[in-house]
Amino acid sequence: MDIDVKNLHPLEVKLLRHVSQNEDITPERIISELGYKVGQCNQAFSWLMAKGLMEEVSRTKRTLYELTETGEAQCNEGMPVERIFRFLSEKGPHAMPEIAEALGLEKSDVGSAFGLLSSKGSAKLNDERKAEIIKAELPEEVAVQRSLLDRAKTEHSLDESTLSDAEKKAISALAKKRGAASSPFRIVEREDAVYHLTALGDEAKKALLEANITGEEFGILTPQMIQTGSWKNGTFRPYGINAPTSRLIPGRRNAYSEYLQWVKDKLIALGFEEFDGPLVENEFWNGDALFMPQFHSARDIHDVYYVKDPVHAKEIEEPWLSQVAATHENGWNTGSRGWGYTFDHEFTRRQVLRSQGTVLSAHQLTNAKVPGKYFGVVRCFRYDQVDATHGADFYQTEGIVLGKDVNLRNLLGLLKMFAEEIAGAEEVKYVPGYFPFTEPSIEVHIKHPVLGWFELGGSGIFRPEVTEPLGIDVPVLAWGLGIDRMALMHLGLNDLRELFTPDIESVRTRRGN
Repeated sequence: MDIDVKNLHPLEVKLLRHVSQNEDITPERIISELGYKVGQCNQAFSWLMAKGLMEEVSRTKRTLYELTETGEAQCNEGMPVERIFRFLSEKGPHAMPEIAEALGLEKSDVGSAFGLLSSKGSAKLNDERKAEIIKAELPEEVAVQRSLLDRAKTEHSLDESTLSDAEKKAISALAKKRGAASSPFRIVEREDAVYHLTALGDEAKKALLEANITGEEFGILTPQMIQTGSWKNGTFRPYGINAPTSRLIPGRRNAYSEYLQWVKDKLIALGFEEFDGPLVENEFWNGDALFMPQFHSARDIHDVYYVKDPVHAKEIEEPWLSQVAATHENGWNTGSRGWGYTFDHEFTRRQVLRSQGTVLSAHQLTNAKVPGKYFGVVRCFRYDQVDATHGADFYQTEGIVLGKDVNLRNLLGLLKMFAEEIAGAEEVKYVPGYFPFTEPSIEVHIKHPVLGWFELGGSGIFRPEVTEPLGIDVPVLAWGLGIDRMALMHLGLNDLRELFTPDIESVRTRRGN
């Protein structure tokens, strides 16, 4: 045979001795029967396949719905929509903030739950702008959602293939693909692979048995082994005397770090001024100053990390606080009617890790020059499940252009520069979008040669409700683009995680711009 079994790793040896040709080998089986950890199992499979001793014979994709901590709490306490329905049935009509305070719910949760009850004809806002029940029964969709929660509590996870069409529709409102903490379910996509030994793998197993190699051989000789004499009762793995010597490697900057600096240099050369700010922000600048209502479900698109201590900022700068609060309540002097609710001055001081770079654009408006051009390369944080195109912390390139004559055509030109010159995309498209703080709103999408189409980011023209309370009375173009995703195209990568990989070899071999 072509492989020296004496140089196999103990993880490989034990696996080969344990299985037989033509029988199914799965990670779950090896973890259960040999006590391997997930990482050990993956390593053994990878090494054996690279040596041609094992091969993949099938792979099946599955979509699972797993309970989050929020889901477990709702199993016991009830979903927000159930709690609100019971509260209004027992206590009568109440205003939205009163419901949130009485039940200890987030205002955005109250808004979303009431929206469901209202759309199904179970509740409405009366003439006093208070929520009241108009139908004695919860919507059927809520009953289906409750049954899914109860079932998941027992089964731990739900396989999509076992759900009916009604259940799939109901659970779609309770689950997020990237596992937001506020969602009862997280969507987990898994692939179940099955492997077999190859003919070469079967020969390797026979050779291991003939040589009596068990995988329990000693790899190193320790002082303790010498002191106790335990080394006498075993055998040692052979040393690889033909192993190559270590390389001498010169220092090199991280390719992504070089790329970020290159982007900054390019924008500065175009006349932009750079801005920056702290990682910890408050709800005022992270959302309220951007005309995102405090109770509205629009906040659901930003799943933030909250700061535990201190929970609240000491104060919010004036006159921005008063002017933004008035804009939310009645439109202030912007010509808008606002959102028509009582602005919560305690909520607005709550501290978070910034979830979007636009928070710095809002800050910049308070002392921006007109005309002016500003940008930042900003680190942001959202509760996301990490995959090839998403991260729980990520960089955005954020910017604004102020001027009496700036318009949508100027914005499209900027987006084209980012997509084609900075990201290096060959196929680009612009689609209408929605953001509470811009009108019109545009998303720019690019096509990756492997990952296909994905969103690069959002942009638009700030609404007067954003600019005027912060002291600006001219049009403002704004964008927030995922610079991590641009780097995928520019550096020829297929996974965002490669930008932050601990694999030093990839840093040594990959050059930046």
